[in-house]
Amino acid sequence: MTLMDAARNGKILKEFSQVAEAEGLSVERILAGLRSGRIVIVRNVVRVGVEPLGIGEGLRVKINANIGSSPEVEDLEYEVEKAKTAVKYGADTVMDLSTGGDLDNIRRRILEEVKVPIGTVPIYQAGIEAARKSKLLVDMTEDDILKVIEKHGKDGVDFMTIHAGITRETVERLQKIGRVAGIVSRGGAFLASWILRHEREN
Repeated sequence: MTLMDAARNGKILKEFSQVAEAEGLSVERILAGLRSGRIVIVRNVVRVGVEPLGIGEGLRVKINANIGSSPEVEDLEYEVEKAKTAVKYGADTVMDLSTGGDLDNIRRRILEEVKVPIGTVPIYQAGIEAARKSKLLVDMTEDDILKVIEKHGKDGVDFMTIHAGITRETVERLQKIGRVAGIVSRGGAFLASWILRHEREN
């Protein structure tokens, strides 16, 4: 059962009470936000020592810090240090946007070392792994992305960006209007390229 399922069924879980207390709100207010989809609670049950965090309408503003390696700078300890520094200076969440080096090892170390919710963008890893195998990022398959999402979840990732809003219709509209900057989201560009290459839906 998901947290949203529990909220919709009127079941009060400890995560709801913890978020309500942290936010200075009633549990009923948190439940209402969860039911409507205007509040989410990020926390993967696999991780130990990480408090559930409420994000959404009527809650305090949260600070997210983006970190991550690149093909040019692949330094595991540096990424862990960046994540710890971000939390030290107030980040509520950290996103690992790594695209270079041993992506699994980087993510797992950050999850182990940093005790705030950690997010990822699974399409980065799926695309990069496909490119490493075939030299073309767009050769990733549906199974590739789903396997990466599953792996991240099993590792303990608390939230993910999945670019659900990038659809065939969106890509067609973007092509017609001729944007000056094109798609400025790396993951969105990965997915749009895949859609164009395969002429398939997201």
